[in-house]
Amino acid sequence: MKQVVVTGTGLFTPEHAISNDELVASFNIYVEKFNAENAAAIESGELEALAPGSSEFIEKASGIKSRYVMNKTGVLDPDIMVPQLDERPNEEPSIQAEMAIKATHQALEEAGIEASDIDAVIVACANLQRAYPAISIEVQTLLGIEGFAFDMNVACSSATFGIQMARDMVRSGSAKRVLMVNPEICSGHLNFRERDSHFIFGDVCTAVILEDSDIANNKSGFEVVDTRLYSEFSNNIRNNFGFLNRTAEHARDNKDKLFIQNGRKVFREVAPLVAKMITEHLADNNMQADGLRRMWLHQANRNMNEFIAKKVLGYVPEFDQQPTVLNEYANTSSAGSIIAFHKYKQDFKAGETGVICSFGAGYSAGSVIVRRAG
Repeated sequence: MKQVVVTGTGLFTPEHAISNDELVASFNIYVEKFNAENAAAIESGELEALAPGSSEFIEKASGIKSRYVMNKTGVLDPDIMVPQLDERPNEEPSIQAEMAIKATHQALEEAGIEASDIDAVIVACANLQRAYPAISIEVQTLLGIEGFAFDMNVACSSATFGIQMARDMVRSGSAKRVLMVNPEICSGHLNFRERDSHFIFGDVCTAVILEDSDIANNKSGFEVVDTRLYSEFSNNIRNNFGFLNRTAEHARDNKDKLFIQNGRKVFREVAPLVAKMITEHLADNNMQADGLRRMWLHQANRNMNEFIAKKVLGYVPEFDQQPTVLNEYANTSSAGSIIAFHKYKQDFKAGETGVICSFGAGYSAGSVIVRRAG
């Protein structure tokens, strides 16, 4: 079988950032206004008064301090609380394709190749802005890539699932070089009027290039040692937005058309599942947890990641062993573990190993063992 290496990664970060204090200030204005306008119904017991938020609660619950967004003014306007992104004419690049192009240029530079060297494109993310034509084919065309492309969605696990798809394609010979990108506009499906979740997500795009090691220009990339995927059905993280919503007009604008989750159940069920998956994945490759240089985990929740890392390693690791970008980027769905990998991989020495792992709705989880080449 061909050896497959990650030779380049890229990161596009939006220019607008929102701190917890800014987000909470906007949310609390909305809460105060809602409670005042519905005072009679609240007094009679027909409605429950909304509780204000706090930056301290957000950081304690998640580890998040800030997030980047494609539009800040709409999110922070208490009368809107939705990002305002103009619909573009069909003749212009879509916003997700544009994000993907920006992240890809970084990845191409690191890999030392041109876009024309790529054979296939995968756009893997939690939400696609349209059903068709595929965003990936648009990215392919804008970059001048000959070959094929497709979109895929496995929620927050999309990137690790995409890495396995790309690796399998290179190993089988259907492509020599694959571009896998994760354009996430999570602010678009987040309910900014919901206290328990309005702070969770941010926007970003990551890109990963995987190649047949025999033709790679970057000889100090990361060999993909092995991959593992897992899924089982759960309603505990869900988004019911889709093309059939228009056929049930009475329910079209219900809260379940945005991100909803039962956070406590997700923690209780997913964290042990992921820890077990990583441990078994390592064992099946004759590896021990104490041989890992670093774990790049899905950036959903600091407490969740500490639980997983402690289960795998036997102790809560230092930042160097399990870096976090949550404080700056928040949860960026599929892109989170790739942001961590992109930012904290350059200090690896040849032969050192690590694990990229993501998990989320589905439930779904993906584990990728990598080893520094060179």
